[in-house]
Amino acid sequence: MSPDRSRTAYHASAAGLARRALGALQGVGGTAMVAEHVEGAPDPGAALAAIRILGADTFAPAVLAGAAFHPEDAEAVALAFSLLPPPQGAPVSPPTGPEEPWLLAWRDWGTATLLAVLTGSDTTELAQSRPAGPSADEDWARWSVTMGQLSTLALPGLDGPVHDLARRSPLGLARGATRATLRRDYPTAARIARWLAWLHADGVSLPLDPAPLVEHISLMAAGDRLALDTAIARHLIGA
Repeated sequence: MSPDRSRTAYHASAAGLARRALGALQGVGGTAMVAEHVEGAPDPGAALAAIRILGADTFAPAVLAGAAFHPEDAEAVALAFSLLPPPQGAPVSPPTGPEEPWLLAWRDWGTATLLAVLTGSDTTELAQSRPAGPSADEDWARWSVTMGQLSTLALPGLDGPVHDLARRSPLGLARGATRATLRRDYPTAARIARWLAWLHADGVSLPLDPAPLVEHISLMAAGDRLALDTAIARHLIGA
């Protein structure tokens, strides 16, 4: 399979897993959604890659809606890390180093940390070692997009330097979400709005009410991943 076809298969599988997570978040669907996704996939490798792509959002039904987290799901997530291991060594944070490895390391940290929290284990190596923290960026437009790429960290049970930076910069996030919405870049807007919803849940004063923004995004856009992002934001807001 060519790299482009592989990438397409991975993201198609990730959309399917997002659909399962959304169903579980809404109280419908299977009981061990991650394991079922892998076992029923025509391409198990793509299904395991989908777990890495969806990241910590795989656990959204458990941490937001109290859905049961099954041992079979934990085994599926652990298998994804085992068969598709992250690169060795801690990536240098941008702008000194490239952005993509650093983003991936943070997303993997979030996944591994929630896996450790939900399974009561502290032995996950990735959960014990955090990547380098983000640097402040005076360009709020660029910085807010970067934060949107880390939106899977905007979940209960996760906290760290990325979250501290979000707490210090609600205005930049509000501007970023508004800008993306006006540009009709709804996937980016939804990801940044998740941080605003997380800050709302964290008790941080915001320059705008995230609830109408999230509802507008959900009405104007479509797609399984975006639907999951807006559903997570609603749960964080308490809607």
